[in-house]
Amino acid sequence: MSPDLAIDARGLSKHFGDLKAVSALDLKVPRGQIYGFLGPNGSGKSTTIRMLCGLLTPTEGSATVLGTEVPGDSRHLKPKIGYMTQKFSLFGDMTVFENLQFIGEIYSVPKADRPARINDLLDRYNLVAQRDQLAGTMSGGQKQRLALACAVFHRPALLLLDEPTSAVDPQSRRDFWSNLFRLAGEGTTILVSSHYMDEAERCHRLAILDHGVKVADGTPQDLQDQTGMHIIEVVADDPYAAQAAIHDMPQVASVTQLGVRLRVLVPQHVDAPVSLIENVLGTAGIAAQVHTTHATLEDVFVAVTLPAQERSA
Repeated sequence: MSPDLAIDARGLSKHFGDLKAVSALDLKVPRGQIYGFLGPNGSGKSTTIRMLCGLLTPTEGSATVLGTEVPGDSRHLKPKIGYMTQKFSLFGDMTVFENLQFIGEIYSVPKADRPARINDLLDRYNLVAQRDQLAGTMSGGQKQRLALACAVFHRPALLLLDEPTSAVDPQSRRDFWSNLFRLAGEGTTILVSSHYMDEAERCHRLAILDHGVKVADGTPQDLQDQTGMHIIEVVADDPYAAQAAIHDMPQVASVTQLGVRLRVLVPQHVDAPVSLIENVLGTAGIAAQVHTTHATLEDVFVAVTLPAQERSA
């Protein structure tokens, strides 16, 4: 394993009976970067994270995580990892201070070092005013910041985050990502799963999972440049009628309405896609403006998760 990699997974698979939750996953996560897992519920993100931290034994394959083989002796790995789930594993009947104090004991942080570390985390994650508040009475954003403080109490080299922003408001999500960038800047490697496209764009690199299979891997910009699709935007007076007309075109892989605009994906082997769409709309008597545009990560996600026959329409 290269010393520049925090995670090197090879053919990692997990089966639950006939269900293949993860299939032959290869994954290379550089140290000190934020690496994203993008995919819908049931795509295998959580299962992969649990295998990487030793909570689940792979059916096939293996991984090297921070120099430790998985499956293997995960006792050497767990002290180096912080793990935060979307349900914020906090003790609601304990105060913020008591939650942090308990985490310090769990990770065997020297007793003399705990007060200073707790004060640092309270300040860093804007929890000073909530120090003596019961965790169960806090807002979603406050709980999120406390859960992150608990996850990094022992200064882990690798932070695993399983959809950590699914239950908070947009401002809390922005603040949370600011904290992640600061951690990455200090050398922490972060693996974060999400189904939010705007969050995926913040990652240094990301993988897209679909039914347990990695269907794309690279930087957000690389993935947007390599969709294999013409991205066409249509602005129509009657977008619903325009969508109905475009949907039946054999050259179209996907069409989605976004307000008054339509987002149309056409395989790159199709010539003159703008003219094709303009002709269909004109024949149907639908007034519209049609032009090519740049791919978004949502376009990438749609393109790589389409059935094979639709990707090559």
